[in-house]
Amino acid sequence: MPRLEADAVASLKLINVPSDHMFIAEYSHGEWRKARIQAYRPVPFSPLALGLHYAQIVFEGMKAYHMQDGRVGVFRTPRHQERFTISLERMLMPPVPAELFAEAIHTLVDVDRQWVPPGPDASYYIRPFVIATEERMGLKAADEFSFMVVGGPFKPVYTRPLRVKVEREFTRAAPGGTGYAKCAGNYAAAMYPTKLAQDAGFDQVIWTDAKQHDHVEESGTMNLMFFIDGALVTPPTGDTILKGVTRESVIQIARDLGYDVIERPISVEELTEGIPSGRVTEAFGVGTAASVAPIATISVDGTDYQLRVDDDCRMFALKNRLNDIRFGRVEDVHGWMTIVDGTAR
Repeated sequence: MPRLEADAVASLKLINVPSDHMFIAEYSHGEWRKARIQAYRPVPFSPLALGLHYAQIVFEGMKAYHMQDGRVGVFRTPRHQERFTISLERMLMPPVPAELFAEAIHTLVDVDRQWVPPGPDASYYIRPFVIATEERMGLKAADEFSFMVVGGPFKPVYTRPLRVKVEREFTRAAPGGTGYAKCAGNYAAAMYPTKLAQDAGFDQVIWTDAKQHDHVEESGTMNLMFFIDGALVTPPTGDTILKGVTRESVIQIARDLGYDVIERPISVEELTEGIPSGRVTEAFGVGTAASVAPIATISVDGTDYQLRVDDDCRMFALKNRLNDIRFGRVEDVHGWMTIVDGTAR
């Protein structure tokens, strides 16, 4: 197909239209085998595949970008592979070697590079995942798996400042659980409370700690960040908060720009007192799908707290620098972009 033009990009949504190819490899007898790129198509599984019943499924979310000089670059492949490995270990699944992971990602993007849309806001979303495929009746950790990578053109999921609700009843993750792993069950469990919030007029929820519900953790599928007393403040990652690659990148960019960065717990009370007093000046979510998503309203126990969202907000300076790196408009001093060279044909 021809390269996507601006009018086609305008209608893009997350993976509504997959690109032409996919990667697949199979694991059995202790090793990954039969790695190949093939035409995108449904993949048959046994109805008794263990992943379908017991949620032994782990995935990642990544992006490739059509850079301003015409090259295509993938953002932070090694860091995504490291997080993938952590998630797989938690779900008792075999690691995907770094070399195989990188080859799968970069070859697929290279083969389907015509699907990588031009900027400024569009990209190519990449979804690597592993699913337990062993056919068995009854609960056990699987011994057979498939590693697949699919992708497609993408635009950010949030196009306007968000209205979010602090969640005081439902819990995303608890200490000792799987909150730090990017596994399928975490997302399924979040759907019901998110739907309730959306039915009440909110875009997303802010998840709080499982014990007291008095400290904020994440927002929807994003890490949370605030500007408080002039510093960039974000909750520390741990076993209940996913260690976001975009989060790490934004923290590094903030330091590059000379902002103070503080990783510490943030209480709901600090927000309800700090927003009206002017101590808390900005709130936003960061993630692969969201990039940098401004938050305009935080609702706590029925009271709405309004935050300023305008072009002078520092969150947009962070977003712009992040995109400048991704699209090759500034020097990639941290070595985050891997250029695919066009030789995979």
